[in-house]
Amino acid sequence: MLFKSLNIDPEKENRIVNAATKIFAENGYQKASTNDIVKVAEISKGLLFHYFKSKKDLYLSLFHHLTDLLAQEIYNVFDWKERDIFMTIRQVTLIKFELFKKYPEMINFLISVNNEESLVVKEDINQLKEKLTGISFNNLFSDIDLSKFKEGIDVAKAIEVIFWTFEGVATRQQAKTKTMSVDQIAANEVLSEIDSYIELLKNSFYK
Repeated sequence: MLFKSLNIDPEKENRIVNAATKIFAENGYQKASTNDIVKVAEISKGLLFHYFKSKKDLYLSLFHHLTDLLAQEIYNVFDWKERDIFMTIRQVTLIKFELFKKYPEMINFLISVNNEESLVVKEDINQLKEKLTGISFNNLFSDIDLSKFKEGIDVAKAIEVIFWTFEGVATRQQAKTKTMSVDQIAANEVLSEIDSYIELLKNSFYK
């Protein structure tokens, strides 16, 4: 269950999640209607607001819990013996891409959140993203093999540059989803771009 603390019946929860991800992903926060959500979920509006105080509460709760689910999926597949920072990033990218295909509605919703411009939720989203990103980085990159870096390199700054680079790549890929569906973005093209940056950064920072 995604909303464990709310004690929602699992079958109703699935209907709410599927309906909300679909409506929010298709319309964005501002234009999404709770009337449409309850209609697709086949529940009453009273029941929806029994669990969630407002549309904003539903939206942010959905983002938090689906991001958590995505992280759990990554952690279940991730090779924790991998200590090379570049191979870790490559591995996570590939896992995420496979999840895009496995959970299209969930991923479409998360992509729409990244593209959301509504001031009603934007600051809350950014705060949640900062918190969740920090947690995931601490877990995934806590045991990096620092011996591979060149002597004299400021490793902390090098790692910052690496993260910034791949955040930029991820942002470009997310931007593509504004005009293309997830299915239209080829995995080999994404990995080819990732690999080109890996090669460049390895030559700059590794021995």
